[in-house]
Amino acid sequence: MSLNEISLFAEQIAREAGKLVAHERRTNTLRTDYKQQTELVTHADVMADTLISDAIKARFPGHRILSEESTPDKSLAEDIQSPLWIVDPIDGTVNYAYGHPQVAVSIAYAEKGRVQVAVVHAPFSEETFTAIAGRGALLNGRAIKHSDADRPRDALFATGFPYTKDQLAPLMRRLDVMIHHCRDLRRIGSAALDICWVACGRLDAYYESVSPWDFAAARLIALEAGAQCGHFSAVPDGYPDDLWGQDILISAPKLFHELQALLSRA
Repeated sequence: MSLNEISLFAEQIAREAGKLVAHERRTNTLRTDYKQQTELVTHADVMADTLISDAIKARFPGHRILSEESTPDKSLAEDIQSPLWIVDPIDGTVNYAYGHPQVAVSIAYAEKGRVQVAVVHAPFSEETFTAIAGRGALLNGRAIKHSDADRPRDALFATGFPYTKDQLAPLMRRLDVMIHHCRDLRRIGSAALDICWVACGRLDAYYESVSPWDFAAARLIALEAGAQCGHFSAVPDGYPDDLWGQDILISAPKLFHELQALLSRA
């Protein structure tokens, strides 16, 4: 199957999952639980994960799936020999549970450790970001591009914070230096949308430490929109850059190296 066909398939199941999660929030009482005592999960996360995973297994029985809800084994990303799908059925679960609109279904398809197809679908704003490697990035079918910001002082940036609160000191140092050097902060609550908003120029930069399912699809979308993507700490040998979520930085290209240096020193 061609990458174009895979992209159409991924977009279709992302939209179906989006309809499901929107329906569940509108018409049913959300049932919530916690993973690892701190991370919120709803019944809709599980339902959407099942819908997406079952569709992939039926269409591509030989492919592997790295999904936040059903198969959250990050070591799957280290094996680059067979195709891998990276899925977040609801990115922004806390937003979802509180009735905020910044929620996304994120689906990425990777071959040999490199993401080739990406879909980030925001069901409440009816926005679908897509990309195929080497072919540019789209928002609802129209080409998008980064903001082309060139000074940190003029940059609007986004970041996020972990559910566990025992390692906040270095995060606060980074936030302090960014606040002092940039225009302002936006806290959106969905890493996938943060990155897609960098891709389309609504934000100038984003940094955080997240899991592969949070950013794999959006990262390709940002790259294809011309943004620069990397890290402000070392990536372990043998781990694909596309799927390593520790200390990621995504920004308009002219901002990247200066912001990278600021975050590294902090």
